[in-house]
Amino acid sequence: MAATEGADEPAAGDPRRVRNTCILAHVDHGKTTLADHLVASCGDGLLHPKLAGRLRFMDYLDEEQRRAITMKSAAVALRSRAGHRVSLIDSPGHIDFCSEVSSAARLSDSALILVDAVEGVHIQTHAALRQAFIERLRPCLVLNKIDRLITELSLTPAEAYVRLHRIVSDVNSIYSALRSHSYFSLLSALEDSPSTSSSSLAEDLPEDFEDDDDNEDAFQPLKGNVVFACALDGWGFRPQQFANLYARKTRVNPSAFLKGLWGPRYLDKKTGKVVGKKAIKSADPQPMFVEFVLSALWKMYELVLKDGGESQVVKKLIENFDLKIPERELKNRDTKAVLQSVMSRWLPLADAVMDMVVECTPDPVAAQGVRVARLMPKREVTPEDAAGCSEVVEEAERVRRCVEACDVSADAPVVVYVSKMFAVPSKMLPLKGVDGELLNHHSSSESEECFMAFARVFSGVLHAGQKVFVLSPLYDLVKGDTVQKHVQEVELQYLYEMLGQGLKPVASVAAGNVVAIQGLGQHILKSATLSSTKNCWPFSSMMFQASPMLKVAIEPSNPADLGALVKGLRLLNRADPFVEYTVSQRGEHVLAAAGEIHLERCIKDLEERFSKVKLVVSDPLVSFKETVEGEGASLVESLKNPQEFVERTTPNGRCTVRVQVLRLPNALTKVLEESEQLLGQIIDGKTAKRDGVLDPRLSQEDGDSAATLRQRMIDAIDSELDTISKQVDKEKLDRYRKTWLGHLERIWSLGPWQVGPNVLLPDSKLSGGTMTVQDGRQGILVSGRAHVSEKLGFVRECEAKDNDLDNGHGYATDAPESLHIESTALRNSIVSGFQIATNAGPLCDEPMWGLAFIVEPYIFADGSDATNHSDQYNVFSGQVITAVKEACRAAVLQNKPRLVEAMYFCELITPTEQLGATYAVLGKRRARVLKEEMQEGTSLFTVHAYLPVAESIGFSNQLRSLTAGAVSALLVLSHWEAIPEDPFFVPKTQDELEEFGDGSSIGPNLAKKLMNSVRRRKGLHVEEKVVEHGTKQRTLAKKV
Repeated sequence: MAATEGADEPAAGDPRRVRNTCILAHVDHGKTTLADHLVASCGDGLLHPKLAGRLRFMDYLDEEQRRAITMKSAAVALRSRAGHRVSLIDSPGHIDFCSEVSSAARLSDSALILVDAVEGVHIQTHAALRQAFIERLRPCLVLNKIDRLITELSLTPAEAYVRLHRIVSDVNSIYSALRSHSYFSLLSALEDSPSTSSSSLAEDLPEDFEDDDDNEDAFQPLKGNVVFACALDGWGFRPQQFANLYARKTRVNPSAFLKGLWGPRYLDKKTGKVVGKKAIKSADPQPMFVEFVLSALWKMYELVLKDGGESQVVKKLIENFDLKIPERELKNRDTKAVLQSVMSRWLPLADAVMDMVVECTPDPVAAQGVRVARLMPKREVTPEDAAGCSEVVEEAERVRRCVEACDVSADAPVVVYVSKMFAVPSKMLPLKGVDGELLNHHSSSESEECFMAFARVFSGVLHAGQKVFVLSPLYDLVKGDTVQKHVQEVELQYLYEMLGQGLKPVASVAAGNVVAIQGLGQHILKSATLSSTKNCWPFSSMMFQASPMLKVAIEPSNPADLGALVKGLRLLNRADPFVEYTVSQRGEHVLAAAGEIHLERCIKDLEERFSKVKLVVSDPLVSFKETVEGEGASLVESLKNPQEFVERTTPNGRCTVRVQVLRLPNALTKVLEESEQLLGQIIDGKTAKRDGVLDPRLSQEDGDSAATLRQRMIDAIDSELDTISKQVDKEKLDRYRKTWLGHLERIWSLGPWQVGPNVLLPDSKLSGGTMTVQDGRQGILVSGRAHVSEKLGFVRECEAKDNDLDNGHGYATDAPESLHIESTALRNSIVSGFQIATNAGPLCDEPMWGLAFIVEPYIFADGSDATNHSDQYNVFSGQVITAVKEACRAAVLQNKPRLVEAMYFCELITPTEQLGATYAVLGKRRARVLKEEMQEGTSLFTVHAYLPVAESIGFSNQLRSLTAGAVSALLVLSHWEAIPEDPFFVPKTQDELEEFGDGSSIGPNLAKKLMNSVRRRKGLHVEEKVVEHGTKQRTLAKKV
């Protein structure tokens, strides 16, 4: 597989002649079919044009061909008519493979957003637009499957125009909403931090806000960033093509004619001018887009499908458009084949799309100048750290400037970002290098699988065999030698240009180009930054649309194959950017995937590629959470009548812990959940805030993230009040708001794992050092410091320290000084007990959710004569941790505990005749239907529903079997929802006793059933009757 010097020239050429784009869309909207035509036309012979749209060139995995869906992102190098080098990345549309979409978007500068003209905007279209916006990609729109409006729906040109106009408006509305969220969040940060210079936040504004026409729609056909296409038949166009066509025929100015080819613009036949609707005097005027574009398409379809290619009218049209079509193609008896031949030559799809990509995609120099704030956000270095390593910080800033400028000079530092690792069978690797030399692939530790890095060079020129530093996302250059585990020096082996499944060796790759790198399989798990210098900040982590929710335990059929399974799991964990592999406390090998299809592919890869052993897969391990009763107006009432404190004392009697539990407002819980990664970075004092699940409100800002998050938490409380304002009087609402704002100023810790949706609060009614007496012993209250509130800016640091001094050992009481010192030392034990309790609740050891724990820990003087105080303290701290944990768990049990389950948002598309069967399946699965609407002009219904994750196993298969495969469903993790049933319900009140009697007539308790299933799986005690009806006679006769 030798490569000539000319073939290698683009890899080290001018970055201004390079374009990097990816294809994003909802599933089955035609991404891979579009890629086929681009490869056939611009791929230098990679694909024959006759096979375009049928071969699915980019879907080269057997599982992709079998299922007819894309499961991974793949790149191919193309060449435009103008000579530009275009790197095209095809990505999946299914939610299960959303991590592949993130990998593709990170390496691109623009995104082709495909939308089906019949189905319109769907849930993954929202996700694609959000991903493009967050990664600061220039979006372009392709309205695909226009032919279905003619052949399936039989719409008139005017009706089709209305549908197309509505889709473009919908897409513009979604993108405008994303821009508004980002813009107003930055304004909020500026208002909260007026000391921040406006110039420091200027680069954080999205590119759209810097333009004078920032209020204009993002997608405008007249600007050339919208293509109308039919990817299956290989035709597509932009309005500019028809403007030029009619300009040649009528000898009018093409730019003036173009202005009328979208929107309510009409052609005055008398004057030949483009006018508005009010100026046109015709009785039934048609917009110019209908009259001159759609009508021509409809007429061509009608004539060819009716008369075939040999009719005189069709031949005359072919002559008028100067089309060169072989006679044998026109004589084909299949009119659809004739139509494809005519349309693909009249309006070539590849030409329209490639012209749009070249014109609308910024080159890497311009794109990286805009994206650098997202890719490498400026880091805040404290003066203390900067003083000791000023040269390091200066060099890191120089590297950042080189990335921003896409510097390809010889002395520019090399910076590369690896968005994912992917496995290639060793037999598929090229045997010869650039100059025809034999390549040595035997150094790879995996004999049958070789791991490649899916990467892009952002600065400098990368050479094969070069030594680089691999920087993990946790690398901090200021800490230097203390973080050696996050940096390692590696010598690269070979570089490849990606051609779908094929690989073409190259000697070097310049900044702005996409590349596959061999030799990093043992050094990168999923993603990393490569740099020629250690003094480089790592790139920000990618955003994912969802998180792995479906977990299964895996074991080999033959226990002797356990070693092969573990090795295969490690390889799979490296090859799949989204899979998670962990070992549970019980020793189970747990695999977490995004959904059923993703899980099936992972199991197949394990059995056939990585482990090559037969596996036993458990039933899915569904996650739950635990909370207490109380939503909406009941939250206000709970503050009026709070539950009593639960008290626990350590075995030595020296510490008594009193705990009260409150339910957090749902909106506040949601904010804490969405911002877990950001919270962790703020609490740790870091400013890199790019990890986690997609959140457009936080993704575009590099300013005061704490101020924005603080405002979101306050807004969450206000939004909760708005929802219950009609049920509760204003005085109670004001008191409720004041109480919770006070709680936000006293947050001691979050849990579990320091960043969860649970809050630890010290008691506000008592001050630290408060004296108490128990059994004749003096004791004081252990004060808690508002550590989290201080980091978030709810209280100033100086105020927190003053309060800490007043509440700590500086407080003047009669208690001995040693007792105050000991109380301060026990703070960590109290926080640890809270973390353990929130990580494993009392119902079934699942994490707690949306709870606030108000804690009052008292410590008493030690009256013993013990001499070994250090050992005594170690035992005592453990006893305090246990006491806090037990008190928190008991408080939850006392306050009406509830089980919380995850919910999917389910979108189904079903024909009218299958609507009943669809509702039957949803009913069996405890789904809650939100709405159903009929797609205009079709017999299809779109149904939206919430489906419990616990009920989603086998949902798609059951849906297909009962509807004869006519219904498709897409599941996206939506939210957590408390199950209203009490798992410990027993009739107690008079009304309950009258309705249920002694409880024997109560139906199955869903919450208890789910709770027991989790407890049984974890090996916990389950209270259940072994004999249901002990007095009823039983017989062994089979006839009974």
